[in-house]
Amino acid sequence: MKIAITGKGGVGKTTLAAILSYLFASEGKRVIAVDADPGANLAQALGIKPSEIEKIRPLAEMSDLIEERTGVKPGTVGGIFRLNPKVDDIPEGIGYKFDGITLLVMGKAKVAASGCYCPESSLLRRLLKHLVVERDEVVILDMEAGIEHLTRGTAEGVDAFIVVVEPGQRSIQTANTVRELAKGLGVKDVFVVANKVRNDADVTFLRNNLKEMNILGALKFNQSVMDADIGGISPYERSPEMVNEVRAIKEKLQNLIK
Repeated sequence: MKIAITGKGGVGKTTLAAILSYLFASEGKRVIAVDADPGANLAQALGIKPSEIEKIRPLAEMSDLIEERTGVKPGTVGGIFRLNPKVDDIPEGIGYKFDGITLLVMGKAKVAASGCYCPESSLLRRLLKHLVVERDEVVILDMEAGIEHLTRGTAEGVDAFIVVVEPGQRSIQTANTVRELAKGLGVKDVFVVANKVRNDADVTFLRNNLKEMNILGALKFNQSVMDADIGGISPYERSPEMVNEVRAIKEKLQNLIK
């Protein structure tokens, strides 16, 4: 199972990624959780202690590793470097392991945002493809609000694209944008998870505005999730109600993509 989760900032995609990671791991499955959003905090959502988080280095900042694998120093633009660097040993060698989950923090290639193709982005893209296409673990990608940084080959290997939305026009716009991007990469189905839902009217609003997308389920607005964030505790431990809601979403998804 390879799942990519996206959505605009603050909608709760990282919370969903964390709970799904724990649910799959609780079944005895090997899970690789990937923080592919430079602005996300998947480590915190997984409940990793701050003292441990400080030890986790984003891959994009590992200059020696990038140079070793690509043949070029990070930050280089326009030089010749390996487009297919060795990455198969990275999850075992660098990933932070706990409770059946391996966490990888990608970080952001410094010049990638300017449209350049650099050694950092070469390594990150190759690693994403390796995780999605060539590994047999459950892989959960916590992504930016879009999927532009995935290649066609990687996108086609993902079992499910999930857009987390909240009641509101901006979330709907993001969901529709992701659907169009995914279609361009050959992805047929983009699923939706509604979060911070207050009542049936919120769900109806989203269904009426996302008619071409499959809504897997809704997560109610939950104060315990906010409390978990404040306390540095995973919502998997603090919010059994949301865990049950996510479990139902997970089971529906697995039935749909069998």
